[in-house]
Amino acid sequence: MTAAKPKLRRCAIYTRKSTEEGLSQDFNSLDAQREACAAYIRSQVGEGWTLIPAFYDDGGYSGGTMKRPALEQLLADIRGRKINIVVVYKVDRLTRSLADFSKIVEVFDRHGVSFVSITQSFNTTSSMGRLTLNMLLSFAQFEREVTGERIRDKIAASKQKGIWMGGFVPLGYEPDGRTLTINEAEAKTIRTVFRLYLEHGNVRRVKAEVDRLGLTTKIRHGKDGKHRGGRPMSRGYIYKLLANPLYAGRTVHKGQTYEGQHPAIIDAATQKAVQAMLADNTRATSSTTRSTVPSPLIGKLFDETGAPLTPSHAVKSERRYRYYISKRLIDSTVSGGENGWRLPAREIERIVADSVRGLLADHSALTRKARDSGMAAHRIVGLLDAAARWRGDPLDLVKRIDLAPDQLTLGLNLSSFAHGPNMVIRHIVPVRIRRRGVEMKLVLEGNGYAVSNPDPTLIKAIVRAHRWFDDLMSGRARSLGEIAEKEGISGRYISKLMPLVFLAPDIIGAILTGTQPVDLTAEALIKRTEIPLGWAEQKALLGFA
Repeated sequence: MTAAKPKLRRCAIYTRKSTEEGLSQDFNSLDAQREACAAYIRSQVGEGWTLIPAFYDDGGYSGGTMKRPALEQLLADIRGRKINIVVVYKVDRLTRSLADFSKIVEVFDRHGVSFVSITQSFNTTSSMGRLTLNMLLSFAQFEREVTGERIRDKIAASKQKGIWMGGFVPLGYEPDGRTLTINEAEAKTIRTVFRLYLEHGNVRRVKAEVDRLGLTTKIRHGKDGKHRGGRPMSRGYIYKLLANPLYAGRTVHKGQTYEGQHPAIIDAATQKAVQAMLADNTRATSSTTRSTVPSPLIGKLFDETGAPLTPSHAVKSERRYRYYISKRLIDSTVSGGENGWRLPAREIERIVADSVRGLLADHSALTRKARDSGMAAHRIVGLLDAAARWRGDPLDLVKRIDLAPDQLTLGLNLSSFAHGPNMVIRHIVPVRIRRRGVEMKLVLEGNGYAVSNPDPTLIKAIVRAHRWFDDLMSGRARSLGEIAEKEGISGRYISKLMPLVFLAPDIIGAILTGTQPVDLTAEALIKRTEIPLGWAEQKALLGFA
């Protein structure tokens, strides 16, 4: 009996070399990679493998970017159903970025394409293959990060010695190797700006004088022969110029200043006087701002008992957090405090503002609500026209918000921009409540005009899991116990977080963008006794299917 002929499997070879060095040779690194891959494909001819004639060679392109012509053509041909298997010499030839690899594998999966590395004996057709690839790319990512750390350390050491490390040359200077020399014509502009600020003490007035004198930004000559810059100075530009310690002969790195090797344009006394004036003006502005920080929903939020919520705040790590809370949470004489509301102010304000904007942009919904409120047809036409043109603060339109466990009921007063009396409509926003300790988190549902709503606690859990995994794989930590001792948390907690490292890329992507299922929280993931390695099983289990 004749054996069945194996199914034809069209194979494409992808090769890459980071630098162009040696590419002009008759037999270069790309040729060597391709020859080894072709030999492997020939060894699989009994499985129906056949090499397609197209070449996908990226010479002189880094594996840290997706902007590679051959890779882009390869992905285009995969989308065109021209390829069944992608063969590479090593995984890092395809990419050195875990994030980019996730995107590439997603394209492979969507079009039924397998991925094979001939020197590492695995592919993406199994969950174990995916796990191994993720671990391998974590090492490649770690190697790139270590290289980046070395470069950053070198830059920091050089800046501490006052060496100019390149970048945009500031107005008043010209580059001279690893230092700067003064451009006298531009230096006069710098001294004039500093003098004007000492005279007026106000950037707005300095801006007016600078414009009157015709002073402009630095003119830069591009390699293409075009000239850029030479434009009027903005107030932001003037402020940055005044605040730049470079003009006093110093360099800056990570908020610290060091004695520079370049000459100063202004003397230390002038620089000190200007910085003192800038600091005084900043303190005056911030003090005014702090005293007038609004709680725009004050007097407008009411709980299910009809009691108003009151603004409150807490300070943690020098950051101020605003809340709207039920009176029964702060007044022990009022019963039912355990069921009170404690809503993060920014979150409820954002949800309400997004809902109002969405309603104003949805003419069919706005028409329906206006008609239900008894508004005449000719006034509805005017309402829609005004809504399309209106650019004010959405929270100004809110007259009242009634809270319930499953919805917000907004009373919107549209009289302020539609020019008519009694133009009040009701808009119901479906929500779900997620509790985190004593704090509540509202999540929009249905047609509540939601925007993405990332969960910082869940994101932090995933980031920590990846960091701990990298520590273990790199040898920076020898055990979970060592990590637990260093972090001051239990080893049991760390072991429950570690499986998050192997979540499918699109699950992690949804979490980062805030589009994950509402029930997918850090607490819910930690409570699961087991998370499957297979991405399809993960999606089904976690509510993505």
